[in-house]
Amino acid sequence: MNVKDDITYDKHGRMQYHPEFHFSHGKPFSESELEYICKFYEVDHARTISFAIGRTEHTIRSKVDYLRKKDLFHYYKNLNKHW
Repeated sequence: MNVKDDITYDKHGRMQYHPEFHFSHGKPFSESELEYICKFYEVDHARTISFAIGRTEHTIRSKVDYLRKKDLFHYYKNLNKHW
């Protein structure tokens, strides 16, 4: 684990939970957030998405894996309701 400026990173270089950056940590995902994640996951970095919606990179990647497993990824990607 690497620590820099009170920010910790795991062995994969992902930022660990930090209250200033991950303001939505522990809250349920909104439909808008799920659409945002699915729409931009394949064209942007998980780190950028994590800063945009206030969740950790690990949470973003885990949510994408879950949505793909449940066959909901393309549903949210093509929702076009919020984004």
